[in-house]
Amino acid sequence: MPARRRAQIAFSDSAAKQLENLTDEHQIHALDRALVAISVDPDIGEAIPGDTTQPQLRQYADDIERVRVLYFITALRTVVVVAYIEV
Repeated sequence: MPARRRAQIAFSDSAAKQLENLTDEHQIHALDRALVAISVDPDIGEAIPGDTTQPQLRQYADDIERVRVLYFITALRTVVVVAYIEV
């Protein structure tokens, strides 16, 4: 059985701006790990309750790395990151 292809990650303008401002090595590492997890399984995050827009906004949180990523999945299975939040 062939391996599943990872989802492509893209960033909204606001998320790209957040990335430009990251300087702490721990934050960068935590975000990288979260993005890898999401790219391997885009459905890993939970749908945000009450969001009825399409595509639905999702959140992935990693309590160990203390990171939360808000994103949505396009029809072509590209993951668009909307925001990164350190928790």
